Amino acid sequence: MARKGQEAAVKKAGHTNGSEPNMKKMLILTSALCGLGFAAQAQNKEVNVVSWGGAYEKSQVEAYNIPFSKETGIKVNMMAADNPATPLKAQVEAKNITGDVFDIEVSDAIRLCDEGALVEINPDDLPAAPDGTPAKDDFIPGALRECAVANIFWGTVIAFDKTKFGDNPPKTAADFFDTAKFPGKRGLPKNPKRTLYLALIADGVAPDKIYDELGTPEGVDRAFKKLDTIKKDVVWWEAGAQPVQLLADGEVTMATGYNGRFFDAMVGEGKPFEIIWDGQYMDLDMFAIPKGSPNPEAAMQYLKFATDTQRLADQAKYIAYGPSRKSSAKLVGLFQDGKTEMAPHMPTNPEHMKTAVMDDPEWWADHDAEMAERFNAWLAAN
Repeated sequence: MARKGQEAAVKKAGHTNGSEPNMKKMLILTSALCGLGFAAQAQNKEVNVVSWGGAYEKSQVEAYNIPFSKETGIKVNMMAADNPATPLKAQVEAKNITGDVFDIEVSDAIRLCDEGALVEINPDDLPAAPDGTPAKDDFIPGALRECAVANIFWGTVIAFDKTKFGDNPPKTAADFFDTAKFPGKRGLPKNPKRTLYLALIADGVAPDKIYDELGTPEGVDRAFKKLDTIKKDVVWWEAGAQPVQLLADGEVTMATGYNGRFFDAMVGEGKPFEIIWDGQYMDLDMFAIPKGSPNPEAAMQYLKFATDTQRLADQAKYIAYGPSRKSSAKLVGLFQDGKTEMAPHMPTNPEHMKTAVMDDPEWWADHDAEMAERFNAWLAAN
């Protein structure tokens, strides 16, 4: 999942059309963010999908788009945005909808649905599992929302450069904050959702108590106090490709980022990285269709196709994100290299779930604005 970054990060993220000039990729990204990337198409022969770019988008192209177009004859126009909810909100506010399907986080799906911006989706209309199990019983709890359908579970995790720490590598979230024992800069995302939880985990809060703690002024203060301990050592990132690049360039020795991005760097590119699963932050990505999309029938057809059992299992062949349907799990096998077992790299691996923090989308839908205000004020302070 790619977020905004410098030219090098965007170039790194641009897997979908590797032969195009980098400037063109930059222009495409800019167009998506501004909501200007699509012209109207006639007769539902095309569908416009806005996703996160990079290795994640590549997995969607391979698992969803290519077979969808082959089966239906409908062309898929794939566009990358730092966060697809941003152009979606902009298009809704401008009453100029140019995207058909947006890959967004759960809290955004809830908020936009409550605002009446998204098409409601009936679970009974979604494809059943191969054994006939209805979709509403086959999707993992939380994966079906009134206006959105999840495709993947993913984790924000810590990764480090194995060449920097010798025989005594970091192992826990607390080690991320110990710059005396584990020297070097740290890469963190410039947003509260993926930083406050980590500070509390490192400060000894149990994973299932994170939101109880954040629900109190004292808990929020505690999280920022812990972040204070490494503030001067943090390199802030905004695009999903950036933490990988920061590690590869030696600008940081440890960074948090999306597990699929780190997996792609480690297994796909041979980078000397290792993931720390302690305190991973688990979240879902969901497909949503805005009201007023230019190709509503093709959009719904695409959403149903991309969230069936086989397609979700196929995506795991290209990136280490867990499928959102129970029936897909047993179909997950090897990485596209034909030799790497994917199960040990999945955020949904039982071992990785032991200390995982589950996202609370309702909490963030209610508190995102105030947490962002506090976080930005903290960033600006000396």
